[in-house]
Amino acid sequence: MSEPVILFVCTGNICRSPIAEFMLKGKLGPHTDWDIKSAGIAAYTGSPASEMAIKVMEEKGVKMSGHRSQPVTRELIDEASLIVVMTASHSEQLLEHYPRAREKIFRMKSFDNKNPAGDIDDPIGATTETYRKVRSQIEAAMPGLISFMN
Repeated sequence: MSEPVILFVCTGNICRSPIAEFMLKGKLGPHTDWDIKSAGIAAYTGSPASEMAIKVMEEKGVKMSGHRSQPVTRELIDEASLIVVMTASHSEQLLEHYPRAREKIFRMKSFDNKNPAGDIDDPIGATTETYRKVRSQIEAAMPGLISFMN
């Protein structure tokens, strides 16, 4: 049996979903059973993570310089055991195109035990402080997500 796949999804796959992908990789370490990926609903292929996303993750000791964006595809959706989106809109868009994936789509904030409602807003073009807020929101959901994965 192949390893389970978690797919993080945002809009362009250059800010939120790569932050979540690389953060989870860091928390689970290299010997995890999970294959951790990210993609974007409106992503181009091959774009690096945004400079601010790279910067705020480097503040936590996480290197994202190797990230390259990719669009969501049927193959990625089909292979994913768990799909974690950043907003309700992402969930709606995925369900419109991939209705069979309903049972495996969850919003990132739903794993934050202290603040499970709402979206993780797109920080593109915003300040470093906004990126730090996004990073913190994703980080706050990580323990709940990891627990759910086990």
